[in-house]
Amino acid sequence: MDDEGINPAESGARAIPDEELVRVGRDVLLEEARAVGLFAERVGREFATSARRLASCKGRVVVTGLGKSGLIGRKIAATFASLGLPAFFLHATEGAHGDLGMVRPDDVGIFISNSGETAELLALLPYFRRIGALVIAMTGNALSTLAKNSDIVLDVGVEREADPLGLAPTSSTTVQVAAGDALAGAFTKLRGLGPDDFALFHPGGALGRSLLLTVGDIMGRGERLPVTKLDSTVKDALFEITSKGYGATAVVDSLGELCGIFTDGDLRRLMEKRGTSALDLLIGETMTRNPRTISPKRLASEAVRVMERCKISVLIAVDDNKPIGIIHLHELLKAGVS
Repeated sequence: MDDEGINPAESGARAIPDEELVRVGRDVLLEEARAVGLFAERVGREFATSARRLASCKGRVVVTGLGKSGLIGRKIAATFASLGLPAFFLHATEGAHGDLGMVRPDDVGIFISNSGETAELLALLPYFRRIGALVIAMTGNALSTLAKNSDIVLDVGVEREADPLGLAPTSSTTVQVAAGDALAGAFTKLRGLGPDDFALFHPGGALGRSLLLTVGDIMGRGERLPVTKLDSTVKDALFEITSKGYGATAVVDSLGELCGIFTDGDLRRLMEKRGTSALDLLIGETMTRNPRTISPKRLASEAVRVMERCKISVLIAVDDNKPIGIIHLHELLKAGVS
């Protein structure tokens, strides 16, 4: 029995030392990395042309493939969709049985086949040619039927597969997905996309929350905002802190402008020094002046960074130096902002 309680004889696995397994794993990774490096050296004008045609596409990107190449195609289509370029995966077999009706003349097709001779893919080519849709071939055989009948050819060929047998799609599929990522990167540059553009297509994820949510979207406002007047006592401030639940209260002057903040931490330190008599002190004598503030228009993720940098857990949101909201670190983390 090994360390995990697995009997190699019963599982059908050979008894191989950990060191050898680690070596095999590293060899596979290094061979795949080498294959990607060789592809990077081959990237040239045809790559730039492909990226420009994708960036100027007025229709959709139609990615098609079969088997492992098909799985890579789904990922490439999803990547372009995440960048705002309408894209979908067309299963090669289904395409030949009716799904080609989804393809339009202003679409761009990306055909993925390592051999370039996949019959199901080749069956789709005449339709793309007939309606005038651009075809970009992603193949490991520049002399293949697919390559000869495409508008642009990206050579994603590899010298050998990375698995110990040199047969399973490993290096080839790694280069395919890397080529798709490279095209997506060039597309991003050509379209001048920024983080806000990317976030628009990911509103439900952590990235979207970090890039779209503002302080104003999360902060407590109105009756939830704890506010204490400058001439109030510490006892009054304590009631305000307790009732609103933010662990702090904004302190304002007669004009309603922010002049300080008083937190439950300030209260604990004050009580240690003065005892219960601290409750009768004026809040203006004990508050923290010139507190850290933030605009409600700033990103919520920026509020997190300010809190972490200043080692505080609450910020007052102000407009024209008047408190209009309050935000706590726990609220930000609960909202998935980091």
